[in-house]
Amino acid sequence: MLSGLLIVLLPLLLGYLVPVRHAGVMSVINRGVNASVYVILLLMGIGLAGLDELSRELSRMGGQAMQLFAVITACNLAALWWLSRRLGLRMGSSPVVKDAPTTKLAALLGSLSLVAVVAGGILLGLALAWLGGDVIFQHAEQWAEWVLYVLLALIGCQLRNSGMPLKQILLNRHGLAIATTLAISSLIGGLLAAPLLALSWNEGLALASGFGWYSLSAILVGDQLGPVLGGVAFFNDLTRELLAFILIPLLIRRHAPLAIGYGGATSMDFTLPVIQQHGGVACVPIAVVSGFILSLLSPPLTLFFLSL
Repeated sequence: MLSGLLIVLLPLLLGYLVPVRHAGVMSVINRGVNASVYVILLLMGIGLAGLDELSRELSRMGGQAMQLFAVITACNLAALWWLSRRLGLRMGSSPVVKDAPTTKLAALLGSLSLVAVVAGGILLGLALAWLGGDVIFQHAEQWAEWVLYVLLALIGCQLRNSGMPLKQILLNRHGLAIATTLAISSLIGGLLAAPLLALSWNEGLALASGFGWYSLSAILVGDQLGPVLGGVAFFNDLTRELLAFILIPLLIRRHAPLAIGYGGATSMDFTLPVIQQHGGVACVPIAVVSGFILSLLSPPLTLFFLSL
């Protein structure tokens, strides 16, 4: 199993070693990441369509995702509330981030589009099966694995060229504290939820290691544990982001670490405009550092727990 972990981590490491100095190349890499995510989620939906008793499996997947989400969220909110009391951060107002989506609706639509891709994959798989194209179910998993390797290499390149020097990350104690608290409390939640979901302890930890990065967690978990648990990881982390959009405006003025931290890995991208709008410019570096650390931790942690 450890050899499988190394094989999957290798593209991520190779991508991280590649410096990119041309903006046009980075633009192509960013589009490649987005395209790879959509392709893999489409293939995940096709894989779900190939399951026997599809409606029962989808119902089970939804129930498990909600149980996992409830346990992890309870642990996250308790730990981040405690951290908010300790740090005592207070944020003010400032102008919005340039060229960023400034409404919660715009951000939500970006998240929900990924759900539509999975649903489209299920419908496509059912249509192909009705037309006698069952052979696609045999190859969907293998195709998804190939695209996954490409995606990991591109993500490694993104992380390397994100403009976040290691010194800047290590010196931002608030971002470090928030990311550490979110990661530890999520893993505790995964351990507590594992017996409720009839999973082994390491599978519970793997499902909890997405830290809100729903597109990647679904792909990694689905590749190792099948499309049902991949779907559980996807909807668990997606629901985190949707709740973050609600909590951030309500809590960031009085409990900034809780509002920033609950977004998990998304606090450096999808939820950042909402964080900046309601918390002020001072919270932007904290959110970016926290999200970056969690994005860096998520893939190796997920793969490590899946390899045990």
